[in-house]
Order: sequence, then C-alpha cells, then structure tokens
Amino acid sequence: MTETPWDNATFLARLREVGERSYHDKHPFHRLMNRGQLSPEAIRGWVINRFYYQTNIPIKDAAILSNCPHHEIRRLWIYRIVEHDGTQGEEGGIEAWLRLGTACGVPREEMLSGREVVPAVRYAVDAYVHFARTQPWPVAVASSLTELFAPDLMAKRLEAFQTHYQWVELWGFDYFNRRLTQARKDSQGALELTLKYCSTVELQKAAVQALVFKCDLLWAILDGIERKYTPSEPPLTS
Repeated sequence: MTETPWDNATFLARLREVGERSYHDKHPFHRLMNRGQLSPEAIRGWVINRFYYQTNIPIKDAAILSNCPHHEIRRLWIYRIVEHDGTQGEEGGIEAWLRLGTACGVPREEMLSGREVVPAVRYAVDAYVHFARTQPWPVAVASSLTELFAPDLMAKRLEAFQTHYQWVELWGFDYFNRRLTQARKDSQGALELTLKYCSTVELQKAAVQALVFKCDLLWAILDGIERKYTPSEPPLTS
C-alpha cells in the first residue's frame, strides 16, 4: 500500500523534532562558549574554522540553484548568495565574518589562507557542498532548515560575547546582529519551499534525513574545533 504524505503540521513537527534533539547549540563547546569558559585561543580557533563554513555557504547555495529547474525559485534563492558574498559597495556575510576575525585579533590574511582549518572541519564542510550538488534540490533546501533554530542561538551567542569576551571589539559583532533577523527570513523561505515541494512521503522522509545530516555536520565541526582548541578546558558542569 502506498503511504500517504504527511500533512504540513506533521511534517513540520518531524522537522522540528530533529532540531530540538540534535541542533549544535547543545554541543559542549557551545555551552562552554555561552558560559564564558573558553580561552581567547579557543575563540579565535572557532572563528577561523567557522570561516571555512561561511565561505562555502554561497557555493552550497549555487549548487542548489544549479539543480533547480524553476526560475521563480532560483530568483528567490539567489539572494542567499548575495547575502553572503555581498555586492559592489555592500558588505556581505563573508566580509562581516572577516571583520569578526579582526575584532578577535586574527589577521585577515590568516583567515583567508585557511591554513589553520582542522581536517575534520574541512571534511564536514566539503561534505555539505557535495550533498547540495548531488541531492534533489528540495532535499538540499531542507538541509538548510537548521536556520529555524539559529535566531535563538545567535541571540545567546551575542549576549555571551558581550558579557564574557569583552576583549573582542564591539564593531566585530555585526555578523551576529544581522543574523538575528536574516536567519528568520531565510528559514521561513526555506520552510515554505520544503513543505510545498517535498510532496511525497519519500521526499518528506529524505528532507527529515537531510536535516539530521546537517545537524550531524554542524556537530562534527564543533567536535573538530573542540579537540584542537580545548584540550585543557575544565569539564562542563550541569
């Protein structure tokens, strides 16, 4: 017997269950960060490694565009590339993250070189780009739904940096501030596309697994950073 597709409420609940269970705000490294228990070296290491992820976001989105046959959807999705790459005379997310690095004391050239990116981070990010290139475009879109949970994370991160890491220059927090609103807009657009175009049980299940994959990927990135930069951090207490 052919399975009936889930209704939107059930589909959305399945997607949210993934984030509530597995989103990387629960990772020990993030919890240490929010408690002000990371060293300057660990904060700088996180900024450097996370930049590799940031620079690959527009590449991932371009891969989704290349697989999408609907010009009206491509017109909606292309703004994400502009959002990160910026336009002539207007700073994008990549430039804003470079400013964060400078505010943390990391030279721009060091950020751009990628020399300090740990292998686990590089492998995880490259796997994300490969996923976007090889999966059906609605499934690849669904993988971006971790943004449903990003505004709350970003608000906590901004508060933590302003409270515990006052050695970071305040003008470096522009990326965090802009994502408070951009993440809501991005996640809503991606959610609407996922609910509409993942219209079979097979695609719905694939979308849920795509979100699992993305959560695992973000967790793996933090695992790699944690191993390199927090070998002597105190154990996390409840």
